[in-house]
Amino acid sequence: MIASFPMYDRPENAAAHDALWSLIRDGLRERGLAAPDTLDRVTHHMEGWASDHLVLGQICNMPWRTIFRHRVTLIGASDYGLPDASAGHYYSVFVVRADDPATCPQDCDGYRFAYNEPMSQSGWGGPAQWAAANGLTLNRARYTHAHRASLHDVAVGEADLAALDAITWRNLQKFDPLAEKVRVIGRTHTTPGMSFITAKGRDPAPYFDAIADAIRDLPPGHRDMLGLQGIVRLPLSDYDIPLPPSPTDLPH
Repeated sequence: MIASFPMYDRPENAAAHDALWSLIRDGLRERGLAAPDTLDRVTHHMEGWASDHLVLGQICNMPWRTIFRHRVTLIGASDYGLPDASAGHYYSVFVVRADDPATCPQDCDGYRFAYNEPMSQSGWGGPAQWAAANGLTLNRARYTHAHRASLHDVAVGEADLAALDAITWRNLQKFDPLAEKVRVIGRTHTTPGMSFITAKGRDPAPYFDAIADAIRDLPPGHRDMLGLQGIVRLPLSDYDIPLPPSPTDLPH
């Protein structure tokens, strides 16, 4: 059995995620559902999402809508209480170096862009959609594999612009000194946030209830650490977002 929260789990908030899982696990077992004792921090997230043994995962909306929509059961979207975003939605923030003269993303036409994953809504899909709608040309810098690596590239001058998941950015501001070397100049449009999923063919209702109860009962210190406020059922139409071009098609 696999349960994991791969998108926002990091050493500094691991205890809070463990506490959240313990509450969800007990809630699932009380409802007659099998659940592993602990979170899986070894299995790659793509492998976990694809597993028939997935009890609970948290997935970005772009891989869900492009690969996993018909391969998993959608339970609900995570609500992290972002300002200027409706419940269950999120966005990314555009960052440049602290001394960069740009005051908004429109000033960054032609900037070297760092992206974490081509299958990331927050790091690539959202900013590409925003750029196309606002006449912004992004130039490819490098494929960084992680938001914290994109932050690093901008901070040290290997890239000029990146889009960071707003929840990840909130964590980076808490835990990564490099966050002080960049500044936010705008944000993308909102889209559904990280969504909880389980394996295909399962009834999502008891999972939704167990997660909602666990978030409600999470001790205040852990709740503040995660910033997780609830789980939301969103209309499937909210996920109907045009696919972006491949980042490898960006001009050099």
